[in-house]
Amino acid sequence: GALVLNIGTLSPHWVDAMLAAGKAANAGGVPVALDPVGAGATRYRTDTARRILDEVKISVLRGNQGEVATLVGVEAEVRGVESIEIAGEPAELARAAARSLGLVASVTGPVDHVSDGKRVLAVANGHELLAAVSGTGCMSSAITGCFLAVKRDDPLEAAAEALAAFGVAGEDAARGAKGPGSFHVGLYDALAALDPDTLDGRAKIT
Repeated sequence: GALVLNIGTLSPHWVDAMLAAGKAANAGGVPVALDPVGAGATRYRTDTARRILDEVKISVLRGNQGEVATLVGVEAEVRGVESIEIAGEPAELARAAARSLGLVASVTGPVDHVSDGKRVLAVANGHELLAAVSGTGCMSSAITGCFLAVKRDDPLEAAAEALAAFGVAGEDAARGAKGPGSFHVGLYDALAALDPDTLDGRAKIT
């Protein structure tokens, strides 16, 4: 019901495959989410993310502050796949990215911000241990694809609700965790245990 393109592992044949998949999804009316992993860290990653944005219609761009800032020309420092520092406010970055790129920008951080260029939704769910485990950003992009598949006509709401769900799972996993390792395992269990009533009662979206 949706396609998630994640540039975490890059080589020319993977890039060609992502472009082919994205164009096929566009032709079939399937929404596409893009995770520009490490954009800003290397020229190859930045150029690949921009090429996908140019050649594929993207519904939701889900990235950290540094990655998204890089793609819209805002000053940012990215080390590896981590966002170190950006200029400006995350809410305005999300709005500017959405307007500039013509999509929904889902910018994750201590508080997540999602924008369609007009509205900005802040998502305050989550736990600091999410930043201590590699791959949680990619996981949030996968969850975004799940929500986008069933709410394709409202990508703003889908993206915000996906991050709230992922954040609630992070909160649940942290309660029984002794550190990043047990938290990582608990996160999978918490995601599997999510239910609509829990999300409705605990989502912090403003």
